[in-house]
Amino acid sequence: MNRRNIFELSAITALGLAMLPTSILAQQGTLKQQLVGTWTLVSCETKQPQCVNPHGTLMLDAGGRYAMVYAARDRPKATIGANRADVKPEEYKAIAQGFVAQFGTWSVNEADKTLTRQVEGALFPSGEGAEQKTSVSLTGDELKLTATNPAGVRADSVYRRAR
Repeated sequence: MNRRNIFELSAITALGLAMLPTSILAQQGTLKQQLVGTWTLVSCETKQPQCVNPHGTLMLDAGGRYAMVYAARDRPKATIGANRADVKPEEYKAIAQGFVAQFGTWSVNEADKTLTRQVEGALFPSGEGAEQKTSVSLTGDELKLTATNPAGVRADSVYRRAR
């Protein structure tokens, strides 16, 4: 093989790598590196009100912090006057039942492909201080998290990497 052929082959290889989608290149790192970023909720499968026609986001930063927020799209609208404190308790209840929000720290167990979230703050304070362990399945730009709560109820959430 002469120098010209080697140069042409190298140039074609470099061009091919440059044209690969970033999601393919990201798959080459550790599971933690692949999870870092912002994810848009595609679906969640539980019998909870927040999973009725849901939308939301999950943000995992490289420093080990996370924020997760999602809600049912069709939650009732509250009658808000001059002050948020004027919302009726029954309206607050209907709004909150269709909403999940929490933040804290996260870590990954590379060997068993699990994501553990340590909840620092949540819409429902009873969840604060809890550790939530979920199985991770990552294919390209699709992330599936599967968790089972202490009562044995399984919850699947599917996310797509935000662009």
